Amino acid sequence: MRKLVVFRDIDDEYVDEIRKIIPDWEIEFAVDDNGEISLKDAEILLGWDKRAAEQCLYDGTPLKWVQTWSAGVNDMPFEAFKKYGIILTNASGVHSVPISETLIGMMLAFARKINTYIRNQMNKKWDRSYNADELFDKTAGILGVGAIGLEVARLAKALGMRTLGFRYSGKPADYVDKMYGPANWEELLKKSDYVVNILPLTKDTFHIMNEERFKIMKPTAYYLNAGRGSTHDEKALIKALKEKWIAGAGLDVFEQEPLPLQSPLWDMDNVIITPHTAGDNGRYIERVMNIFIPNLRAYIYGNDQFINKIDLDKQY
Repeated sequence: MRKLVVFRDIDDEYVDEIRKIIPDWEIEFAVDDNGEISLKDAEILLGWDKRAAEQCLYDGTPLKWVQTWSAGVNDMPFEAFKKYGIILTNASGVHSVPISETLIGMMLAFARKINTYIRNQMNKKWDRSYNADELFDKTAGILGVGAIGLEVARLAKALGMRTLGFRYSGKPADYVDKMYGPANWEELLKKSDYVVNILPLTKDTFHIMNEERFKIMKPTAYYLNAGRGSTHDEKALIKALKEKWIAGAGLDVFEQEPLPLQSPLWDMDNVIITPHTAGDNGRYIERVMNIFIPNLRAYIYGNDQFINKIDLDKQY
């Protein structure tokens, strides 16, 4: 019997919909990380963890397709997937609304000094001396114009901002006034008042924001990252903040998580920290199912038009 293994609890309505597509399949749930379940005979995995890595990657494996719960796939065993011909799809797009709203919220907080006023409120301090700014007519430079980046650009345009984008293809996109490619993307850093990093982590993006590139940014500009922590050099970022190469940073992701208690970032007045929660929302499972169920139909009917199919060589 062919088998699907699901790594999270999902509502009965989704289970029923899946059973209509694969009525003769066995469906097992591996929700408990420590639960004993055999994955060796699974053909499809909805999710991935160390048990799957240990049990499913071997010569002759029946595993044909993995749909991840996350957008990030930088920890996946790409070489093994290529070796065994396993299709990989991710949950890109699931986070576009909550992450883009978080990033816009950080921009507004910096512009309107909300983070400063909250600190003052905690200390019962009435201080009107801060010069609040606005986002209107400012420039947002978006590193990584995928689903999230496009939503950031759309919201930024609604607030009257100019938008610049960087993607490796250099292909133009709606709501992005100018798109840059690998040859000239550093120009974006020079022109942006807010540099928004939503890049995936690959061998090409590791520490792409380093000391040299933080120095390119305006001293009045803010750096935001809700993509992957290792796409910037955290030591270089701390130096940039301390030496005022940039005005501040809004960070949801870090090179080490949880962020160590001794990190200077915790105590910086010009830093907003969220604990890798920018993508949290109450509709996560619904949005993953909106990717997985069409993909399941495509798989069963032999249609290769998968949503969010990962290029195993590019790793995104």
